[in-house]
Amino acid sequence: MCGRYASTTTDKELRSAFAVEEVVDDALPPSYNVAPTQQVRVILERPPREAPDADPVRQLRSARWGLVPSWAKDVATGNRLINARSESITEKPAFRRAAVRRRCILPADGYFEWQKRDGKKIPYFLHGEGVLAMAGLYELWRDPDKAEDDPDRWLWSATILTTEATDAAGHIHDRSPVVLPETFVEHWLDPAIDDPAQVRALLASVPEPKLEPYEVRTAVNSPRNNSPELLRPV
Repeated sequence: MCGRYASTTTDKELRSAFAVEEVVDDALPPSYNVAPTQQVRVILERPPREAPDADPVRQLRSARWGLVPSWAKDVATGNRLINARSESITEKPAFRRAAVRRRCILPADGYFEWQKRDGKKIPYFLHGEGVLAMAGLYELWRDPDKAEDDPDRWLWSATILTTEATDAAGHIHDRSPVVLPETFVEHWLDPAIDDPAQVRALLASVPEPKLEPYEVRTAVNSPRNNSPELLRPV
């Protein structure tokens, strides 16, 4: 699974790395310990708000980590949907509509996993070269308690896709985020890919990422801690 990650890349750097055309929402501060329910940066493609019939543009915007389906009764539903198993997203009610209509990327420096060792959980940081493009899904949820003209009536939320962990990640945890190579980004974000079979085929063809793990301090266990020291090797 992916329950915590680091995201310190600036909006300017993300715009360049992912060919972003439109930036929505204010930039978020760098975080060395991103936790569920917090606001995160996501990259997606959809028509501009002022021209819904226009061609999709690549956007950088913020969303709540923990997907809240459109049919959810309240925001708390998203607290247990921070991850989605890639093998079943086209079938599960919480994810199947987003899988074919609302795919996104959550950029990260790397992510944390905990290995059970000698009765303890030891944190590791896994990273690659440059920014990781973690595959995700996003949703829009209408808050029934807010007025129609309230600019905050729509909540944007997102989840990170996971897959069976192999290679360096496999000996730490049995699940890991789906990390997209640069050549897969365009296809993953393409709204024209709207058939469940196409989505499944795309995910099945994602190659194994080459990640490097190293042990970090247990201070990362608390989301209250957020500093560069969390990424330093033990």
